Amino acid sequence: MTDAAWEALSNQAVAAAGVVYFLAMIAHLVEHAAARRVAEPASVASGGPAGAVAVDTGPEPEVTRRRDMFARLGFLLTLIAAGVHLLSLVARGLAADPNRVPWGNMYEFTLSGTFVVAALYLLLHRRFSLGWMAPIVVGVVLTLLMVAVIWLYAPIAPLTEALYSPWLVIHVVSAIIATGAFTLGGIASLLFLLKDRRPEAASRGYLARVPAAPELDRLSYRMHAFGFPVWTFAVLITGPIWAHEAWASYWNWDPKEVWAFITWVVYAAYLHARATAGWKGRNAALLALLGLATLWFNFIGINFFSTTSQHSYAEGAAAQPSAVVVGTVEPS
Repeated sequence: MTDAAWEALSNQAVAAAGVVYFLAMIAHLVEHAAARRVAEPASVASGGPAGAVAVDTGPEPEVTRRRDMFARLGFLLTLIAAGVHLLSLVARGLAADPNRVPWGNMYEFTLSGTFVVAALYLLLHRRFSLGWMAPIVVGVVLTLLMVAVIWLYAPIAPLTEALYSPWLVIHVVSAIIATGAFTLGGIASLLFLLKDRRPEAASRGYLARVPAAPELDRLSYRMHAFGFPVWTFAVLITGPIWAHEAWASYWNWDPKEVWAFITWVVYAAYLHARATAGWKGRNAALLALLGLATLWFNFIGINFFSTTSQHSYAEGAAAQPSAVVVGTVEPS
């Protein structure tokens, strides 16, 4: 296949993945609607004197069967969408000349980051019983894919010389994995705050399917405890090593370097507060969401608000010969 054919395949795969993710979200919404009926079984009260006992007839077998069917369908569709999503990344890398990893600009990084979020959800689905998280995960992935296609898309372009390094793979893979873990942890923290703030609503609607607040708190902590050492490896070890190789300096006070370090400090404070001060619940969840906000601002916001970053992702960068590389993912 030609490079143009691979690029076309990648674009078509992204579109197909978006469609299948959308179908998965619809399946999970139907599952949720059926689950509400299961959670509110009909009760038949005897017509006798006061104090008569209400007899719970239990959920309708047909409703339960429909809920389970759409839950399996939603998971299967998410699995298929993630497979097509992966195909789009592989085709994107093969479309370049020479072939390369698909992390040359913000569009490609967003494709990779959303894939890891979906993949981590699928891998941890059974281990942590994450079926309740499905509508949010699929919705987040679908929304970010739409943002990538509409606003971040950039044609295939060769990498600059500094990016032809094994540190590209090591640095970006670790950063993407940590981003996926932090995103899942942030979702758990957000749902914790919703259940904690509105306990009266936690017994109905979508929140009724979400685990109890202590379990959400533990899940958030586990995701952050996994992601933090990976982020540390990406930001404080491989990033500076690659920066020294590319720019002859371990630290350049680049906006992305600074915000990556700010993100590291926030998550370090989160884990430290939980370990030493016993922070749990609301305060810990707020700190986790602050870390998630700095994380995504670093990856997306800096590219629109900074004109001095060596990690800029504007289009047309391949023509930029200077050290201020536009359209590439460089060390952070």
